[in-house]
Formats: sequence, structure tokens, C-alpha cells
Amino acid sequence: MAHVLVPLANGCEELEAITIIDLLRRAEIDVTTAGLEKGSVKASRGVILIPDTTLEEALKQDYDMVILPGGLPGSDYLDQDPRITELLKSMVSKGKPVAAICAAPKVLVSAGLLESKSATSYPGVLDQMEVPQMNYTGNAVTIDGNIITSRGPGTAMDFALTLIEKIVGKEIRDSVEEGLVR
Repeated sequence: MAHVLVPLANGCEELEAITIIDLLRRAEIDVTTAGLEKGSVKASRGVILIPDTTLEEALKQDYDMVILPGGLPGSDYLDQDPRITELLKSMVSKGKPVAAICAAPKVLVSAGLLESKSATSYPGVLDQMEVPQMNYTGNAVTIDGNIITSRGPGTAMDFALTLIEKIVGKEIRDSVEEGLVR
């Protein structure tokens, strides 16, 4: 069974976090949510999320993908955490996919992972950053090798379905999408 990590920081965008977690679990992907600190996470609109574990504990396992929900200041907290930066670099060096939505692709920039890549983000996040040879697409979802980025809350479902396809294939993606009655 595929195993993914979704780090949760205070101020994350709850619609993105929940959509990612829910759809991947519908695809029978093992999703671990991890708070940067012990305890609950207060999302950007005040929703309280209870992570499965702490990031400290979660880092003792291996993952097939790491997915960063966006939102502010959640993305800033992810960006400031050296454990996240090291995890992302390690995943990419092993040829494993990493994904980020909304403001979270800036964490990929800080980790040096978007140079010479195509990516998207919430308008005003990546398109205003100076990243050597990065192609800002502005698309709902952008895939460049093992880096997957998405624009924001309105693209969260398409993003999650794309992640399902990347992890477990198109047939399971189609099955999950059919169950959503889109």
C-alpha cells in the first residue's frame, strides 16, 4: 500500500488539507498527517485539525510522497521548518514525488527544487519569485517529473485526483472520481 505524508501547520488551508487527505484515503492510500508540533492544528479559517502524529515521529518512517497543503501562515511555518526542507530534498534525491498547493510551492523554492522546473501556485506567490529558469504556468495543476504543484482551494480536488493517479494509477483515480459524482 502506498504511504504518503501530509504535514499540517497552524494556519494551513483546511479545504486543501481535508480534500487531499479525504480523496487519497478513498483511494486506499495510507495517509499520515503530522503536526509540526504536538497537539491540534488551528487552520486558516479556525477549523481545528487533529494530526495523526507529530512530524518528529512521522520522520521515523519512509513515504512514497510528501504533500504540502497551502494557506497562510501555514505555508510560512512549513517554509521555516528545516525538517521539511530536508525531507523534501531527500524525497527528490530518491526519485520520489513531492507536491504542494496554493502558497506551499514556495517551500519547494526554498528547498531549491523548482529551478528549471514548471510549476504553479496561488497567484502572486511563485510568479513574483525569482527562481532560475522556472516556468510559472498558472495552470490548475502542473506536473514536472516528480514535482506536482497546484493553484489553490478551488483546484484542490483536481490536485488530489492527480496525486492519486501519480501514486496508484489512472484506474483508481477514475474510480474515486466516479464516486464523487463530478
